[in-house]
Formats: sequence, structure tokens, C-alpha cells
Amino acid sequence: LLFICCHPDLPAVQQVAVALRIVCGLSVAQIARAFLVGESAMEQRITRAKARIGQAKVAFETPGPAERAERLAAVAAVVYLIFNEGYSSTGEEADRKAPFAEEAIRLARLLLRLFPAEPEIMGLTALMLLQHARAPARFAPCGELILLADQDRTLWNRALIAEGLALLDKALRHAAPGPYQVQAAIAALHDRAPRAQDTDWREIDALYATLERMTPSPVVTLNRAVAVSKVAGPQAALDMIEPLAKPLGGYFYFYGAKGGFLMQLGRGREAYEAFDRAIALAGTAAEAAHIRLHLDRLAKDAEAGAR
Repeated sequence: LLFICCHPDLPAVQQVAVALRIVCGLSVAQIARAFLVGESAMEQRITRAKARIGQAKVAFETPGPAERAERLAAVAAVVYLIFNEGYSSTGEEADRKAPFAEEAIRLARLLLRLFPAEPEIMGLTALMLLQHARAPARFAPCGELILLADQDRTLWNRALIAEGLALLDKALRHAAPGPYQVQAAIAALHDRAPRAQDTDWREIDALYATLERMTPSPVVTLNRAVAVSKVAGPQAALDMIEPLAKPLGGYFYFYGAKGGFLMQLGRGREAYEAFDRAIALAGTAAEAAHIRLHLDRLAKDAEAGAR
């Protein structure tokens, strides 16, 4: 069904949106969040895609091997967005949405059976396994989000990590690097580090630089800025994300990262403003609660400084 929906007569974004809506059952709001656009804009895209299908009398029939290969990139994108819908859930949503991540991994394994020599599908599957392995440590019993640096790594699923690393090594032997393999390599560096302080941030920065060249995106640059903050300090990271204010103006993680960099620089008032904007954009109670901790800390620091 995913291969059928990812029809080449539709623009790439519409292929993915239609597949997520019709086959996967995601809501328009969920799809819009995945593409960082408003709900009305995404609703219009899906409506246009349906109209185009009807007007062109597109034959939605089971594609053959050659057509499947042509549509593989779009199907892989759908699978990864399904995974992210589950993986990015927090707090009260985590248990309910966990099957999304597990289903995405199942679908990726099916793709591997169809394309056993495709390194990017190996990379995609490895990426999801390496990220999903951390799921048991991502939330406190109360539902509070636990950042990667603070997670109890003994809770990580070592079997999934071993499977992911083996797949990544197999993919890299093909010497045909792609975005999923690069992202999997980043995830592998995190998973291989015994402690947060052992993380090879320089290598992660270099991998994100490679990813920026392959698939330029404000979100990729924002993620790279976190690595840059570890390597070159928070001011360098802040300088890197300043041009992203417009394209990521409605993105929770942009303001969360900006607030964190400003707080490290001791610029409390500006950090408070960034976190205040982040909390307004929080998609879940757990995200809002995490930002509230920073706001409370900054408020206490300001009160202590005024005495």
C-alpha cells in the first residue's frame, strides 16, 4: 500500500503526505508537525493530491520491481516519519504511540527483504534500532522527559544496539553513503559511549556537517549546533542558529536549544524569553514541564541576584 500511494505522478511531499494519511492513519495535525508546516497548509496539500489523483485517473495498482525501486526513497521517508511519530511522543503519549516506532521497524525489515543489498535501507533500519534502543531510559516513572546526557544507559536495549551496529557496518561496507547511514552513524556514536562525557562530539559535528551537505535543512543545522556547543562552546552554537530564527520560528526545539545556549552564556533574561517562547510551542505536557524547570531555575537565579 505504501508503494502504491507513493506514485511518481504526485510531487514527493504529496506522495509522503498521502501515504501517511491514507495508509498509516496519521492525522493532518501529526503530518503537519512532521513537515513543520501549519495544519491548514498540510490539509491543502493533501486535498490537492487527492484532486490530482482523480483528475489524472492515476491507476493505483501494485507496482512491479522496477517501479518499487523508483519509489523506494519516498517509502523509506514514510517509514521514518512513522517511527518519529512514535519516538518523539512524550509522557502520557509514550505508551500509546510506542507501536508507531515498533511498526516502523517492522516495515523497515520488510523493505530489507525486498531490497537486501540497498545500503540506505540498512542505514534506515539501523538508525531506528539504535534510537529505539534508548526508549526504556527516556522517561522517569512520573513521565518526565530525561535528556540523553542524563539517561541511565544500563537500561538501553543492548540487543537492539548490537543489531543496529551490525546493520550499519554492513551498509558502510557498500561504500555508498547516504543520509540514513550518516544519521545512523551519529546514533551509533551516542550508543557506543559508556558515559555521556565519553561521547565523541567532534566526530558527531563532522557527521552533521556531512549530513548538511547531503540534505541541507534548518533542522539538521540546529542538531549540528548542539554538537558545536560541545566542541566550540555555546556562543559558536548560538551564532550558528541565529539565521534559523525565521524558518524555525514555530519550532519548539529551536527555542529550547537557543534558551539552553543563552543560559550557558549567563544571559538569563534572553534565555528566559527563549524558554518562554518554547513553552508556548510545546506539543506535550512533558515538553512543557521540561522547559518549566529551566524557567523556574532562571527565576530563582534572578531573584537571588536582586537581593
